Formats: sequence, structure tokens, C-alpha cells
Amino acid sequence: MRTHIVPGDVDVPDIQPDFSAPFFQGFQVVASYILAGAMLVVLVMLIIAGAALAFRGLANDRVRTWAGENILWIFIAAAVLGAASGLFAWFVNFDFGF
Repeated sequence: MRTHIVPGDVDVPDIQPDFSAPFFQGFQVVASYILAGAMLVVLVMLIIAGAALAFRGLANDRVRTWAGENILWIFIAAAVLGAASGLFAWFVNFDFGF
């Protein structure tokens, strides 16, 4: 039978993450472009749906029906994308690469 001796005093150095990998900054730029593009698409959808519901003569019946059925989902998508971009900006700074 073998016994293991465990030392009582082990000096473990602090571990610090290294974010200097070359792909990390590129990942941040690509992710920020994707989030910004998705937010712009959802914003345009929200404007079109709101305008179609607010003004009767602006859009035909199919667009008003689509807007009435999907405006809640568009609001939810806008809230989720806003929260995701806020968290992304908080963690790694929103960088559009300009």
C-alpha cells in the first residue's frame, strides 16, 4: 500500500489571463459589427412596423397585418440585442474598428 504525502504549505502564484492573442481584437471587431448590424436591422423593422400601424395610408394590408402580428417580437428582439450589446460593451468595450 502506497501513502501520499501532501505538503501543507503550497505557494500557488496568481494566475492572470493574457488577452494579447492576435485573434482577440479581431474577434471583438467582428462581434461588434455583427451586433451593430443586427441592431440596425431590428431598428428599421421597428420603424417600419410602427409607421405601418400608426398611419393607415402608408402601407398596404399585408404589411399592416405583418406589423400587427410581429411588433411584440420585434420589441423583444430589440431588447435582447440591446442587452447583449450592453454586456459586450461592458466586458470588452464596443469597438467598431474605426
